[in-house]
Formats: sequence, C-alpha cells, structure tokens
Amino acid sequence: MAPNILIIEDNPANLELMCYLLQASGYTPLSAVDGQQGLEMIRAHRPDLILCDVQMPRLNGYQVAAILKADPAQCTIPLIAVTAFAMVGDREKIRSTGFDGYLAKPINPERFVSEVLEFLPHDQRIAPLVPAWAPTAAAAGPVPDQGVTVLVLDNMEVNLELVRWTLEPAGYRVLAANSIEKAMILAEREHIDLFVSDIHLDGESGHDFIEVLRGRPTLRSIPFVFLSSTAASETDSARALAAGATRFITRPIEPSELLGQIKACLSQRKAS
Repeated sequence: MAPNILIIEDNPANLELMCYLLQASGYTPLSAVDGQQGLEMIRAHRPDLILCDVQMPRLNGYQVAAILKADPAQCTIPLIAVTAFAMVGDREKIRSTGFDGYLAKPINPERFVSEVLEFLPHDQRIAPLVPAWAPTAAAAGPVPDQGVTVLVLDNMEVNLELVRWTLEPAGYRVLAANSIEKAMILAEREHIDLFVSDIHLDGESGHDFIEVLRGRPTLRSIPFVFLSSTAASETDSARALAAGATRFITRPIEPSELLGQIKACLSQRKAS
C-alpha cells in the first residue's frame, strides 16, 4: 500500500501542486486547509508523514505541532514544516517547537518529492515512477506533439509549474508569462500553437487577454484554452466560449485528461 502523506496548507495553489507531485510519484496525498482540519485528518487516517504550513487559520503550524507531539498515539509521525519563513532563527524555532524537519517555499517541483522522501523510512519509499503520459525511449516513433509550442498565462508560479510539469514530458514546448504584457511579447516573437490562460490574474483577467489576441489578425485563429480553478458558475464558461475560447477547463484535472483536452484542441485546428 502506498504511504499516505498529509498536507496541511491553506493556499489552494500550493496544496494542489504538492498533491499532484506526490500522487504522480505513487504516493497517496491527503489534504487539509487549516490546522484544525489537519488534526482531524491525522486522527482519522494516521498518515505516514505530515507536511504542515506554519501560518494558517484556526490553528497555526506551531499549535498543530504542540498538540500532535503531546499525543502519545500520534507523536511518532514525522512532522515537516513547509514554510516561506527564511529569517535567522526560524529553522531553530521550527525544530524546537516539535517539527522534525523543514522544507522552504517556494517549493522546487523537480526536487520536492526527493526532499520529502528524506523524511520517510527507506522501506516506505517508492521507486521513481514514469508517468503514463511521459514519453519513453521505447515508445514507437516520434512523440506526436514534439515541437508544439504552448504559451501559458498565469500570475501564480505554482500553476505555471504544474502545467509545465504536465506538458513538457509529452513533448510540448512551454512558454510561461505572468502578465498579459509579457504574454504578448512572447506571442509576437515566437510561433505559438496554443494559448492557455487562467481567468483571474493580478489586476487583469484572461478575458482581457483573449480580447487582445482576437484583435491581432496573426494571432486570432490560434486555439485558446481557459484553465482555471476560480470559475464561479456556468456563466464563466459561457462567457469564455462566447469570447472565442476553444475550451474551458476547470482545475483540479488529471494530467492525462489535460493532455487529452489539449491534443483535441490542436487536432481540431488542423482539421479546420
């Protein structure tokens, strides 16, 4: 049975990325959005490892550590702080308040799983998996999407990394931008085969982005996909499609499903 790893994190984007990376490596992620819910999950599931943010609502990480380490039934579970704190003395404070280790934010997707595994016993570590969507040397013929360039617009770095980690192993070339201005610079300079954009950006929106693109004759026919976890209702989807979006995809989404949706968009353009 795959080890259960509980992530206690109040930032949805960080939580989604960590769960995705662990699941893609064969582990079973559990999640909680605050300290109180985290303690309830610990009692209900007794995870093999706990990753816990420090600054959270209801109960913060230090309070979680104090309660957990005072419970003889749960105190032996490794408890790892995952925090952006980087001040002198923070590491010592985290250690002294009951945490067994420390991982710094922002997490590095390429190193995250291996760093987490340092806190699991060797007999609970899973051999590295090759995701089902990743190309392999044994695959017959060239990767179908090799050379296809996807421009991704999102103001959250973790969301950009999540898309990059899904698309690049399948042969896509991924360009990332965190603002419409930067996205347009790339769009004018590079050959883009597909645009992927969140809806709610920092002070602007994906709707603004698609409007700008549709005003450029050389860019208006390129497929455009909204990928967002912030859609409030079916109205958001309808508005996006009416503006010219090819698809509206909501997160969280399985990597294989996202790849299938993107491939369908590209195939639809080739057929038209």
